[in-house]
Amino acid sequence: MDIKNSLKVWRAREGFSQQQLADATGLSRQTVNAIERGRFVPSALSVLKMARFFKTTVEEIFQLVDGDDPQSDQRGKD
Repeated sequence: MDIKNSLKVWRAREGFSQQQLADATGLSRQTVNAIERGRFVPSALSVLKMARFFKTTVEEIFQLVDGDDPQSDQRGKD
């Protein structure tokens, strides 16, 4: 299982820079960049802060996917 995200899409759509998101969530700009690129998995606290910042749910920004298929959603198949 992997975690994919649409953080960059959300950030761009709402008109925020990486630095603005970083400042609002207590992360560094470099960490925001790494999350957007899929090189870093944020903590649960950071994920919740980002969802709150965008006034949405965690699931709208972050998705749990199976292996190499980013369209494969495995919710409910535990």
